[in-house]
Amino acid sequence: MRDYRQCSGCRTCEVACSLYHEGKIWPEASRIRVFMLVPGAEVPHLCAQCHDYPCLKSCPVDAISWDEKLGRVLVDKKKCISCSKCITACPGNVPFLHPGDNKATICNLCDGDPQCVKICLRGRWNTLWTVPRTPSFNYRLYAKKPDQVTKELAENLYGSQRAKELT
Repeated sequence: MRDYRQCSGCRTCEVACSLYHEGKIWPEASRIRVFMLVPGAEVPHLCAQCHDYPCLKSCPVDAISWDEKLGRVLVDKKKCISCSKCITACPGNVPFLHPGDNKATICNLCDGDPQCVKICLRGRWNTLWTVPRTPSFNYRLYAKKPDQVTKELAENLYGSQRAKELT
């Protein structure tokens, strides 16, 4: 989960993610991205792990699966044909083609220990946290494109008139 109002835009989450998955600082390959489309309105953008997994359903070669144990999406890079259908199927356009191998890349919750959450909580920004999966919660609330979230956040922070001027 995330609280957009708390994000400082430090991008430490991107660093932690890329170190864990890539073994080096490579924000372009990070499974979490921080967008700043309006100054002061930083938006951490990552997979919401939607309950109906539109990315999974869109894959023509079954390269995307769901791990029931951890409630996460997994991509089989050997099967992926880089068609980008998972990106367009995602309501937030979260998946991306990895800059190294051009294969679909989606947050896999760091095998149950999300590094972005750990570093965010350690730094006391408290923007990201893990919550147990419950059938009553609508995870799609967070599956939005960065410009849509920025508009909503700017309205919350600055009021609707000023947000219209900024976005």
